[in-house]
Amino acid sequence: MINVQFAALPERWETYEAPLRAAFEKFGLAVDLRLDHAPEDVDYIVYAPNSDLQDFTAYTRCKAVLNLWAGVEAITGNTTLTQPLCRMVDPGLTQGMVEWVTGHTLRYHLDIDHWINHQGGEWSPVCPPLASQRNVTVLGLGELGTACATTLASLGFNVTGWARRAKQIEGITCLHDAEGLEDALSTAEILILLLPDTPATTNLLDANTLDLLPKGARIINPGRGPLIDDEALLDALDTGQIAHATLDVFRIEPLPKDHPYWAHPKVTVTPHIAAETRAITASEVIAENIRRGEAGEPLLHLVDREAGY
Repeated sequence: MINVQFAALPERWETYEAPLRAAFEKFGLAVDLRLDHAPEDVDYIVYAPNSDLQDFTAYTRCKAVLNLWAGVEAITGNTTLTQPLCRMVDPGLTQGMVEWVTGHTLRYHLDIDHWINHQGGEWSPVCPPLASQRNVTVLGLGELGTACATTLASLGFNVTGWARRAKQIEGITCLHDAEGLEDALSTAEILILLLPDTPATTNLLDANTLDLLPKGARIINPGRGPLIDDEALLDALDTGQIAHATLDVFRIEPLPKDHPYWAHPKVTVTPHIAAETRAITASEVIAENIRRGEAGEPLLHLVDREAGY
């Protein structure tokens, strides 16, 4: 019997219990899934970083901690976590992110906000450019960034991607390092942020990098709130350097009611809805990793502690 402990907020148990049990059965795993195993008996922990479980010292038998979130920045620095840590790469979450990013990219590309708000009775047809005439840059070429970039390229957009390490993706102009970042930003009429939150990416978009964008660029951030220097973005919006920003993630969530983003006419706020882990598909990812762990096979989506993701 494989002992699996579920360590997340109580409402998540109600969402995940049945899908996890179904996934374990589908993968032929004999699992005792509980909220309250004795720590020394636990083989795997299904985990969310906002769980009450923050000290892993007693989990001496645990073979892996399987994160329910794509982001792991809230747990990688925990010195008691010595077990292998796997982040969530959920096909349902990825599809949700692709749909959200594609929708807002097309919204900006076709200037849909203008036509929705253009109710003055003036007939002024302006034909939007084709996707092949629009430059889109995606910062971050992990699972989510690659999926979004390739989808946008399939629609005809000129897509440039930037990552901290060199990548090769068919149909995407891939850049890396500091010089590559400047080049990626310099052509970005629509900029999409899908980088992890690490010390190297905090405030990556600041006054200097915002000035590298073409005047009137639009920004879409479904990645991480700390990627953007908020004051610098507000200044760039006020000067017209940035035409508009759609923000789904923030340094403090929920976004405080008195935050300037709420009232700013050039900002669209969405409440961290770009991508959500789907219980059915995520449960199968968890089950597959437990199957691998029991079979002695490499775990999927293992976190690089030094890189932070």
